[in-house]
Amino acid sequence: MSHFKSKYHDELIANAAYIGTPGKGILAADESTGTIGKRLASINVENVEENRRALRELLFTAPGALQYLSGVILFEETLYQKTAAGKPFVDVLKEGGVLPGIKVDKGTVELPGTNGETTTQGLDGLGQRCAKYYEAGARFAKWRAVLKIGSNEPSELAIHENAYGLARYAVICQENGLVPIVEPEILVDGPHDINKCAAVTERVLAACYKALNDHHVLLEGTLLKPNMVTPGSDSPKVTPEVIAEYTVRALQRTVPAAVPAIVFLSGGQSEEEATLNLNAMNKLKGKKPWSLSFSFGRALQSSTLKAWAGKVENVKKAQEAFLIRAKANSEATLGTYKGDAQLGVGASESLHVKDYKY
Repeated sequence: MSHFKSKYHDELIANAAYIGTPGKGILAADESTGTIGKRLASINVENVEENRRALRELLFTAPGALQYLSGVILFEETLYQKTAAGKPFVDVLKEGGVLPGIKVDKGTVELPGTNGETTTQGLDGLGQRCAKYYEAGARFAKWRAVLKIGSNEPSELAIHENAYGLARYAVICQENGLVPIVEPEILVDGPHDINKCAAVTERVLAACYKALNDHHVLLEGTLLKPNMVTPGSDSPKVTPEVIAEYTVRALQRTVPAAVPAIVFLSGGQSEEEATLNLNAMNKLKGKKPWSLSFSFGRALQSSTLKAWAGKVENVKKAQEAFLIRAKANSEATLGTYKGDAQLGVGASESLHVKDYKY
């Protein structure tokens, strides 16, 4: 076997399996300074470190919420922050049975020779950064590749470039003890129907697993973070059952059984939509060799943010809103969500942002 054997081999497998524990999922709280600024601006809160820290503390210390999470993805700044009382966030998470993760990509840049398609930067010095993050307590990582659906997109070039970038990132993470989340996000933007999204998703995932195999990535020590298979944002909506059927079929055709868990991105769906779609997938009969869970950012934080509005006196109310969504999504990983989360402020409003940038 020419497969490289990381000294972290067993730990990678154990951590990836743990993150995929049914009943638990990932909170994506890895918004870059610019992106968190947009979130804070929506509630008229200034984008300064203290406010960014306060929002993350509100989430990580919400009573009862960590039991529904197995991982939290952090931005580099947040990995080193502490609660107001001086306890490192990493310790708060670990004591709650949650693995800290870290966003390691450096954003997207345009791919020359394409119609506005992109590739993701951040491979330079990635090994050293991963070693440093592991030292600081991180145990998994995230890297977002972005593809779009158009008349001629995604191009073969963009698919290949992004698949190989994800594979390089994955193997570098594994050499340094971090479980890589492989995220080839196909944006929902466009007028295409669900069949087109399914066909593109299958092409992209097939290319990703070919690349991961070419790079000798230990699949048992990885997670996949894909888009759900849905109609485009300018297309009529379909039911959660239809989304479940198309999404699970695309995954059955492309994702090896060696991958322990698939943690979906919410991609601008409303909080309630994302939960109902995930629940429908877990209720669907058929072969599902991986656990199907969540790695939601906006779909876990939207009503919490509105409830908080940056005011100390609203923290408890905001934490209750977060608990409601965390519990609802936990139930969705088991296929037992009844659609009964008291719909908080705006739980059913679309969170779609065209051409979403971090």
